[in-house]
Amino acid sequence: MNIWQCRPETPEDIPAVRRVNLAAFETSVEADLVDALRRDPAAWLPGFSYVAEPAAGPTGSGPAPAPVAAYALLTRCHIAGEPAVALAPCAVLPEYQKQGAGTAVTRAVLDAARAAGERTAIVLGHPSYYPRFGFGPASRFGILPPQEWPDEAFLALPLDSGTPPRGTVRYAEAFGID
Repeated sequence: MNIWQCRPETPEDIPAVRRVNLAAFETSVEADLVDALRRDPAAWLPGFSYVAEPAAGPTGSGPAPAPVAAYALLTRCHIAGEPAVALAPCAVLPEYQKQGAGTAVTRAVLDAARAAGERTAIVLGHPSYYPRFGFGPASRFGILPPQEWPDEAFLALPLDSGTPPRGTVRYAEAFGID
């Protein structure tokens, strides 16, 4: 049984997405990053900002509004000038952590990217978490970070059967990475 419903965010979800990011991280950096990325048409990819909600169970009077429990975002980046997507941030409300919400929403947004024809996803994240989605060290693919990051934490995922582009990643300006 799937206990999470994942879908692209709607304009009505924006305040809830901010709440999830504020609750999941120690500072407002990630929540502010999402707001900045939304304002950048070169970075923002419509349909690649996903939320997870608890699946509606049987009720007598219809489902109550489900809270946004988790969030995952893909934005445009480039690898040696070739388009790719960057996964960041991924966030889960503390009360829903370790219940599969983060995994469900991350799988859903990566599936949306595959369906849209995206070729490569990258993430700077926990090396014990992201391999479950197929991510591996980006260096294996000849993909380099824009600055010095631990090899085990800078990860890439081919989204199609082709070979990912090789080269250095350029993130959207909002990330503040030169």
